[in-house]
Amino acid sequence: MNFDFLPKYYMLFLDGTKYTILIAVFAVLFGILLGILFSLMRLSKVKVLNCIATVYIEFVRGTPLLVQLYIIYFGLPKLGINFPEIEAFGSSFPDVMAGIIAMSLNSGAYVAEIIRSGIQSVDKGQMEAARSLGMGSSMAMRYVVLPQAIRNILPALGNEFVTIIKDSSITSVIGIHELMYNADTVRGNTFRPFEPLIIAALIYFVLTFTVSSLLHKFERRLSLSDRG
Repeated sequence: MNFDFLPKYYMLFLDGTKYTILIAVFAVLFGILLGILFSLMRLSKVKVLNCIATVYIEFVRGTPLLVQLYIIYFGLPKLGINFPEIEAFGSSFPDVMAGIIAMSLNSGAYVAEIIRSGIQSVDKGQMEAARSLGMGSSMAMRYVVLPQAIRNILPALGNEFVTIIKDSSITSVIGIHELMYNADTVRGNTFRPFEPLIIAALIYFVLTFTVSSLLHKFERRLSLSDRG
């Protein structure tokens, strides 16, 4: 085990970590928005909306993320949809947008099922009570049911965030300079196949462990506020 390459290449690991965090944050953000939308469509009594949501969720959950990434990256430009360049950390990469879109669409399908199960776990009496107070169904869902559902599914959403951080390594195949891509660059430059992977694994662990710890603290605060 020899890590004497770190003084020369540590900035590559730091830059890769920045892109990993960037992709993960936006994928979680858009994934939650898509998840809320498609979960409500899945629960809708309108058959067309229900069918669209079902097809989307089942297709995304039934196909590998790598295939979805290739479809987005190679397929959309064929349809005349080009990805705008994103200025980040002093560099411009059009591939980052493709990675964020693919990760967001993938996460949205899983988050949709998580939120759907959370909504269904809320007692139906909550909706009936809100309606009896004069709220419409959309208002009752927004202010009464969804807040309770989010609280119930917070651990599952945290696991999804951790999964996205780890799965972001797949975007290295389209040339995004995230952590895994830069770790492979260091491996090629130093002819050391093992040590750069150890560094990358430790960074991934620090990121996921930090997220898990913050979510556990937030859950404890919620449980304390409930007791109060």
